[in-house]
Amino acid sequence: MPFYSGLKRLFLGQSLPTSAHSEERLSNAAALAVLSSDALSSVAYATEEILLVLVAAGSTALAQSLPIAIAIVLLLIVVILSYRQTISAYPNGGGSYIVARENLGLYPGLVAGGSLMIDYILTVTVSVSAGTAALTSAIPALRPFTVGLCLVFVFLLMVANLRGVRESGKLFMIPTYAFIVSIFIIIAIGLYQQITGHIPENYPEIPVKEELSLFFILRGFSAGCTALTGVEAISDGVLAFKPPEWKNARLTLLYLGLILGAMFLGITYLTSAYHIVPEEGQTIVSLLGRQILGDGSWFYYFVQVATLLILLLAANTSYADFPRLCYFLARDGFLPRQLALLGDRLVYSNGIIFLSLCAAFLIVVFRGQVNAVIPLYAVGVFTSFTLSQAGMVRHWLHEKADGWQPSAVMNGLGAIATFVVLVVIVLTKFAGGAWLVVVAIPLVVSLFILIRRHYLYVAERLSLQGVAPRSYIPRPKIEVATHPAVVVVGQLNRGTVEALDYARSIADEIVAVHVDIGYTDREKLQQKWQNLEADIPLVIVDSPYRSLVYPIVEFISEFEEKHPGVFSTVIIPAFVTKNWWESILHNQTTLFLKASLRAKKSRVVTTVRYYL
Repeated sequence: MPFYSGLKRLFLGQSLPTSAHSEERLSNAAALAVLSSDALSSVAYATEEILLVLVAAGSTALAQSLPIAIAIVLLLIVVILSYRQTISAYPNGGGSYIVARENLGLYPGLVAGGSLMIDYILTVTVSVSAGTAALTSAIPALRPFTVGLCLVFVFLLMVANLRGVRESGKLFMIPTYAFIVSIFIIIAIGLYQQITGHIPENYPEIPVKEELSLFFILRGFSAGCTALTGVEAISDGVLAFKPPEWKNARLTLLYLGLILGAMFLGITYLTSAYHIVPEEGQTIVSLLGRQILGDGSWFYYFVQVATLLILLLAANTSYADFPRLCYFLARDGFLPRQLALLGDRLVYSNGIIFLSLCAAFLIVVFRGQVNAVIPLYAVGVFTSFTLSQAGMVRHWLHEKADGWQPSAVMNGLGAIATFVVLVVIVLTKFAGGAWLVVVAIPLVVSLFILIRRHYLYVAERLSLQGVAPRSYIPRPKIEVATHPAVVVVGQLNRGTVEALDYARSIADEIVAVHVDIGYTDREKLQQKWQNLEADIPLVIVDSPYRSLVYPIVEFISEFEEKHPGVFSTVIIPAFVTKNWWESILHNQTTLFLKASLRAKKSRVVTTVRYYL
């Protein structure tokens, strides 16, 4: 076994057959843990982001955190009610990309898709960084190793997801509900201590650096809107619920809104009541826990560990949704086709690796500091929110099903509210780093269009349109072949036709082999084959583990054994792109196949190139 294959099997486990692919159905309680950890975990840093803005205007400005939190909860109510309408309209799952593209058109759909991709990458970056901050707040000695710890957590998340570990409801429920319960216990104890008078009376004196203005308050509001990240995950994952799926999804979304709103308001109220001031190296939840529970309390450390775990699970939400979004975009030709392929463990492995590399890069660039990444965070979230809700308004106006007017009004209100917040976020965070995302979204959309244009060009150049049907005389069966050849057939296109013509010129026995990984329309392929290449037999090999290379290598080995004492020629059609970087958009199957044939000691391997 080659070293790489052995190493991969050691870390990721045995390959799973396609027949093992099934959708896990979750109860409402389990789905809340699995699909809502991103939104619920935002409680760990949303209040802190508000205070980090307000502290610049002095101690009196910190009291504005509670009115800001109330405004954000009102926005949360609007978003929750809006997405409940989306779930009703899209009972099979209505992600922002699909809703926007179906109802608003191609470009709004691509903007939504690009915004979501950026959001998912930033979710991993923020969640892992915030989780590591919870750990280093409890154990300050680990603070110098922040970046290294972040990268270790990203690596562990990547490996766990590459193994195809199912989102087990019971496994996810433990840290999620531990976090929820611990936050509510802190809130209850904090309120009790306030009633009994055991709280600090005043804020410490803080120098005033900025004037308390409307624009300043809006900056604090935009910073706290990170509390709404991840709310759309339930509408994306409707099919993960037990039947009736859409009804259970709507109910769970309501539970999410109630729990998230209560925790966020509770934490913000207590930070105001206890006069908590942000400190470097300590999260607000840590400072509040030390104040309420005591510095050496075991329950304080329990809260910090629960916070770490739910933040890591929040990052895992992106690992579930990002590869799926990449699959949809790649399927439509806007991302490299490799991102649409299922890996050995029935997950979109390339999407998982791509997400991990992007998040690791941002962690290194921003040194694992949550506050440095947050300004980039909410732009993509609210862009996708706005386009999704606007798409739903168009959907209701077009469909006009029973009771469509209230749904259209609710989605319209959601679109207006999220658009206003998006404008506020861009204006208030632009100089702080949001400009990066504002610039990145159109660049990503432009990249989508270029990729799609390339695939359309390749399809046009390889198309068999205009190639007249051929009437080859069946090749006579010979007793002993002196020049046997195997032609590897991926798709029947102009490149394959030329490779088969070359085979006819050198071989006296030819066989073509095609591997079906589960997507081949066999009847259509055989019909085209009979029209163009009827004189050469086509063997279709099943690949239950979705491998292209291994079945071909095994077929060739058996073919060579049947022809001892002669040189068998393996002919591989390959097209050559106009520019070297365009080859990144295509599977490098030829390279892997040649390497495997070299390991099997096949002696004559020929590539027939078709230049685009």
